Amino acid sequence: MNNYYLGVEIGGTKQQIAVGCADGSIIESRQVKLVYRRGAEDILEWLSENIREYLSMAAYAGKVRGIGVGFGGPLETVTGRVLSSLQVPGWKDFELKRWFEEQFALPVIIVNDTVTGGFAELLMGGGKDSENFFYTNIGTGIGGGLYIHRKYYDGSGFGASYLGNMLVPDWTSNIPGACTRTELICSGRSIENRLRQKGYIPKNSALAACHDGDIQKVTCMDLAEAVKAGDSFAVDELDRIAGTFSLSLANILASQGADTVVIGGGVAKMGDILFDRIRRFTDERAFIANKGHYRILPSYFLDDAVLVGALLVASGKYIEV
Repeated sequence: MNNYYLGVEIGGTKQQIAVGCADGSIIESRQVKLVYRRGAEDILEWLSENIREYLSMAAYAGKVRGIGVGFGGPLETVTGRVLSSLQVPGWKDFELKRWFEEQFALPVIIVNDTVTGGFAELLMGGGKDSENFFYTNIGTGIGGGLYIHRKYYDGSGFGASYLGNMLVPDWTSNIPGACTRTELICSGRSIENRLRQKGYIPKNSALAACHDGDIQKVTCMDLAEAVKAGDSFAVDELDRIAGTFSLSLANILASQGADTVVIGGGVAKMGDILFDRIRRFTDERAFIANKGHYRILPSYFLDDAVLVGALLVASGKYIEV
């Protein structure tokens, strides 16, 4: 009899479920971008309905052996208790592992979504030849997963190396010397919120004409296209974003000594115009001992990274590496 596993991604914007195998291969999946009315309750309702549907299908009934979950926020790894969510209300102190076990009566492992994405890359993507590996995503938020000698480093049990929480100069503030978290400058949500502020985009920028002038529809991908077209505002904006992100990444490299960095998340889909800048700015800021001893790569799995990692976690690979 075939054994199957469920991989779940709980994000700030996107929710995903996949049925797959122990090798991380996805058989089928579904996703949704919810309009939150009750916050976490909306997500739990969607998960409950769709997971039960999968578990009742003739092809999978009685054959699902476990569930792996990548959660978009800090949590207590051993207990699966959510500490907080900066994107979705209602998660603070929620016993997420207990909820899954009570709902579905299956073994459950819950880790941060960046950790599951990094696990997929470590085993099967850009990190498969790495000894000391760091994965981060630039999506609704920014996380981080560090693997030392190919073992996930969990700090004191609440995660470690969350790049998005590193402090950087706040060039969006009028206060001299102001600092803020990297995530509040460089995440996809922060970038788009900034671009959609009235008066932020100059009238002579190509971005001002996007979507028939409706700046509330401007996206990170619009910014990327404007950079490709040589728009001076867009070029300067992306330079600032990549420069800020690279400052935090250089600090990660100096403190952790990773030989490979893989970057995923929706913003990473900008491609070379983003990665060329990140590589250049990181090299400029890198400690001399790190120079020439690391590489920065785009995610191999992109949108599927968390699901693939969650399937591997569910099948027990998380504790084997």
